[in-house]
Amino acid sequence: MPKPRGYARIELPEQHQYQLFNDPAFPYAFEYARMARISQDTALVRERPENRYWLNVDYPSLNASIYLSYNQMQGRQDLAKLLEDAHFMSFYHSKRADYVKDNTYRNEYGVTGIAYEWGGASASAYQFIATDSTRHFLRGALYFNVTPNADSLKPATAFIEEDVTHLMKTLQFRP
Repeated sequence: MPKPRGYARIELPEQHQYQLFNDPAFPYAFEYARMARISQDTALVRERPENRYWLNVDYPSLNASIYLSYNQMQGRQDLAKLLEDAHFMSFYHSKRADYVKDNTYRNEYGVTGIAYEWGGASASAYQFIATDSTRHFLRGALYFNVTPNADSLKPATAFIEEDVTHLMKTLQFRP
């Protein structure tokens, strides 16, 4: 009789600890998990310099990344187009998802947005958009570098969702 398939045990810290990302070269700042690392796709930036403010918040021990893409807006038409694009990219995952929950938010720095939680075999379990509605637009998406299996990823997803919520609460755009 073959043994049933097993999954690796995931060790998570008992408490969430955060550090500040506040590079003056970037038009935004936020707090992110101490267990994560900030990285940037330098090949993408060389190819498309307008994407120089795109970052990844990598969780090496969980084999996961939050991909942050930033756009500077030139007015309300840009906001409408960016919202439409973000909505399309987010709901592309509805093909495989069992459900989606959305929550709107506003933090103390005047940043508003929407967070989407996807359930089931969706490639991305959590996505969000954040904007000041005039100049700045940030989109984030959580991906695991494994085949999606909602049951086995649930502890890691829940852990990182708390970190994403903290990131959104502390996100500030520079004037």
